[in-house]
Parts: sequence; structure tokens; C-alpha cells
Amino acid sequence: MSLSVQIQKQLGDFHLSVRLETGAGVWGLLGASGSGKSKTLQCIAGIERPDQGRIVLNGRVLFDAEKGINVSVQQRRVGYLFQNYALFPTMSVEENIACGARFLKNGRERRQRVQSMIRRMQLTGLENLRPAQLSGGQQQRTALARCLINEPEILLLDEPFSALDVYLKEQLMGEMTDLLGQFHKDVIVVTHNREEAYQLCDHLAILADGQVDACGTVEDVFAAPETRAGAILTGCKNIVPARKAGATTVAVPDWGLCLETGRPVPEAVRAIAIREQAFSAEAGENEYPVEILKVVDQPFSRLVQFRYRSQTVPGPLTWRLETGPRLQHLPEKLGVAGTYIILLYR
Repeated sequence: MSLSVQIQKQLGDFHLSVRLETGAGVWGLLGASGSGKSKTLQCIAGIERPDQGRIVLNGRVLFDAEKGINVSVQQRRVGYLFQNYALFPTMSVEENIACGARFLKNGRERRQRVQSMIRRMQLTGLENLRPAQLSGGQQQRTALARCLINEPEILLLDEPFSALDVYLKEQLMGEMTDLLGQFHKDVIVVTHNREEAYQLCDHLAILADGQVDACGTVEDVFAAPETRAGAILTGCKNIVPARKAGATTVAVPDWGLCLETGRPVPEAVRAIAIREQAFSAEAGENEYPVEILKVVDQPFSRLVQFRYRSQTVPGPLTWRLETGPRLQHLPEKLGVAGTYIILLYR
């Protein structure tokens, strides 16, 4: 699969300007609320019309502003799973799924396709139930069946787990992973949740203020997000302005110290990020005196708020430890290995 998106759209004071090239597998669009994730998906599906640009799916032009091409939603062969599933409340499971097969003129073929999808989605015995009578997982599978019955070239999932509690979300994420593997469809998932993005996706694009801020494999984006927006969205809490101080060192004025990264530092560095788990009382690298401000016990971890004694600005840093015996002696120094220092360029 190849999808090329180069679009612009003005939405009041918000300007959407997205350039994205995707390949096979599951791709994620990770961004905060209002970053343009869902609007991008709606433009791909044909629900929204961009002001400018071009969208090409597998060599087929879906939209081209200059040439006046705007393929209809029905002809794009794009499956779209809405946030709330958008099932028709007065229709049965079977009728909801059949809505996705209206393009089939042959009634017998349509019924056969619907029954096959019911079996594959493990909805047998639920055909005559209405959405209100289904569990969250059954509703999701019904909506997914409706998307897949017309054999789309790509499947778009818009915040598929946003309205679910934690327990149900974890259960359905596992089911969704299995289903996507079973149907071998290329997918774009929109989410604001980093755990969802990491678990479901092979590749990830970070959206910030209507633009793609970073793009790469999930592992690469989480390991080295390169931008402040990417660092925040992938869970970094300790982010601070920094500059190159030496071949492999960065100066951090707000903390009043220099850190050794163990690798070449480009001139373009503007900030650094350090994940909460990266600090250690036994790091042996970049150790500096600290003042412990607060220790917060959480169900499965312990959060320690601290500040460097050389720190020149207010505001605590955070260090997260796995839950274990309570700290008998608060450390006087904390360190961080250079490999855990993330260099940010904007």
C-alpha cells in the first residue's frame, strides 16, 4: 500500500498543512486534541474537502485541487471507523453490516458477503440484536465488519478506544490487533494515547499544530522524537532548553550543569528531554547533587519529585521507580546515562 497526502485546509484560525507518505502496515497519527488528526483522516476519506493539495492511494488520485479531481466517498474504497462506531440504533447487527454492502446489486451475493463477515467477526447468534443490546467489543466488531465488507484498500480508525474504560480498552486493543492481522489490511489509526500508538502501530507520525512534526517507526519515534512536541506526546516529562557545549556535551542553563551524551552533539540542538525512568541513584554518569521535594506512591510505581541544587529556575523534575520497598535513605545525587538523554532540535 502507498498513500501520499499533501493537503492544506483553513478551519477558522486553524491551518491544516499535512505532508505524509505511508506504506504497508499499521500507521499511527499521534497528536493532542485539536492537532488536526481527525480532519486529516476525514480528508483522506472524502468526508472533508481540502482547500489545496493532492491525495493519492495506490497510484489512484482521490483528490487533486489543481485538476478538479475529488472522488466521492463511495468510490474511494476507504473504510472509516468512527470514534463512536456510528451504528444505526434501530437496525440489527445484520442490517448494520449490510449497509456497507449497498454497492452490491446482486441480493444473494450481498447476503452471502454479510453472513461471511458475521462468521469472521464472531458475531454469530447476534445477527438480530440492536447496538444497545451489544457489548462494547461486539459493537466495535459490528462497525468494523461494516467497514471491511466492501473490501477497502485502506482502513481508517478514528480514536477507536477513546470512549472506553481502561479494562475494556485493553481487552479490545488485543482483539483489534488480532483482527487487523487476520484481514491483512493497511491501516491508519488516529489517537492521542501513546500506549495505543505503541501497541497498535508499526510506524508513527506526530501531528502538532496542523503539521507532521516527526515520522518514523514507532520504536525510532519513541526512542528519539527529535522535537519538543514529539517528546511530550511520547511521554517525556523532563524537557529543558539546552545548547551544544562540546563535541559530546550539552549545556543546560536552567539546571546549571553540563551533561555528557556519549555521542556527537549537533549545533542545531535546542533542548533535551529525559524520561522519568532514566534517572538513577547508581547511574555512574552525569551525577549531580539534588534536593528531594516529594515522594508520591502510586499503584505500581513511585514518583519522586526533585530539583538540582544548581538549578536556576523553579519547577521540579520527576524520577519514576518501580514499586518496591520504601526509600530508606533519600539520595543526595542522581545521575543519568548519556544514552538516555534525548536531543531535541525544535
